[in-house]
Amino acid sequence: MNIMRTLLLGALLATTAPAYEAFQGPTELLYWDNTKAYDGYTFFGVGGHSYLVDMLGRVMHTWNVGNNPHLLDDGSVLDATQSQGNSDFTGFVKVDWTGSNVWSYTNTRTNSYFLHHDFTQIFNPKLGSNTVLFIARKNFTAAQCIAAGCDPAYSNTYNNAQVDTITEVDMSGTIVWEWGFFDHLIQNFDASKSNWVGSGQTISNYPNRLNANIPGLPIQSDWLHCNGIDYNQALDQIAISSVRGEFYIIDHGGTFVSNNPTASIALAASSAGNFLYRFGDPGRYNQGAVPSILTNWTESTSGNKQLGGNHHVSWIPAGFPRAGNILIFNNAQNLFEHTQQSYAMEINPYLDANTNNTSAYVNPPDAGYYTWTPGNNTGKAPRLLSNQFVWFWYSKANHGMFNHIGGSVQRLANGNTLICSDQEGHIIEVTDAGEVVWEYINPVSVDGIQKFKRDNWPMQNGLFRAYRYRASDPPLTGRTLTPGATITGRTPSYAP
Repeated sequence: MNIMRTLLLGALLATTAPAYEAFQGPTELLYWDNTKAYDGYTFFGVGGHSYLVDMLGRVMHTWNVGNNPHLLDDGSVLDATQSQGNSDFTGFVKVDWTGSNVWSYTNTRTNSYFLHHDFTQIFNPKLGSNTVLFIARKNFTAAQCIAAGCDPAYSNTYNNAQVDTITEVDMSGTIVWEWGFFDHLIQNFDASKSNWVGSGQTISNYPNRLNANIPGLPIQSDWLHCNGIDYNQALDQIAISSVRGEFYIIDHGGTFVSNNPTASIALAASSAGNFLYRFGDPGRYNQGAVPSILTNWTESTSGNKQLGGNHHVSWIPAGFPRAGNILIFNNAQNLFEHTQQSYAMEINPYLDANTNNTSAYVNPPDAGYYTWTPGNNTGKAPRLLSNQFVWFWYSKANHGMFNHIGGSVQRLANGNTLICSDQEGHIIEVTDAGEVVWEYINPVSVDGIQKFKRDNWPMQNGLFRAYRYRASDPPLTGRTLTPGATITGRTPSYAP
């Protein structure tokens, strides 16, 4: 694995991506190497519409939804009923290939649960039917927080406390399972509480639970700001990412009781629902150095922190290169790098300190770190990276891809990776060696469809996520796919 990493990183450093500083330029297709790109159709949603475009950017199909759309195997699209961006919505709607509504769900717990960011339709093997998992902020009172061992000195912030949950709803709208971070807090502040660490124990003894008193981050409104959720049916497990710089894996199947929501919710709140794995910032559970300013305050270190502001955690599906590994868009905020930029990253959570695959989750600090030295003239200092990283990509032009919000990463069947950088509406396909082989700029902006993107504020043409499909993939099987015009109407061209 060390040899593999060396070869991959060497290839990355030797590859020059076609990224450069420019304040304005054309939208839609910028580049396509049709000998190396994964030929297919790119799906994304923006401005209330979802688009399926071919490699030239010609529109193959559209749907009348487009906030954070999920294209399902039957060709339908599941989306949020959006009210205030991806950060707040009231429920979900599913439309079929023709755009007709076939299912909807509206949150009725409007005074205590607030749906936001992400959701996914799954096949629940214990029910034998489809359900939808979604993230929601749940309100808690100051009294509840203090009863959970939170320091009363921060009681003013607890008056607006919100901690994320994952809810599962079936196709009839019944809540069949729920899991919440609040049920898995640990604390070393108040020995009288049931979630106290115990005599002789510290927070570091509990990587499978969340510190109720994270230094500098007491429970508050939108405390964790979770933004991505994925489900692995083979494992019956869920991954959820927090913008605070971590993602977590929890057991769904082992905490789900068929046809008994009350028992399921109770089991998920028990120790059976503790984290199976977490990655990103071991300083949160006192097993790693935290970012800090050094004595010379123009210098800093990221410590053992690996992620910052991250989005879109997902497993690589079975049948794809390095299946079972985990992909994440590392926005890389708050990493104390001299020059910020974002990364697409792949993690093997089973690797130990010798980079052996143990086939069981390994606590990342136990796997250890290696020193990564960035390329020339980046203004970056060497820093520690987890031995569980097996691949990552970044633009060699430092700010060719820096994205402070949103973003997605998808492994393709030929080993390439599709990356969406939200704030500039930038979709990038790279080979496993790091060569950019397709680039596209979203032309749909807050000011309408733009043929030419000019210098503007971030998110003017933002694009939360993008996905690539082939005609033989389940959502498109048997569909008539006839290319129309591009979104702007421009005649597409590309540089081979």
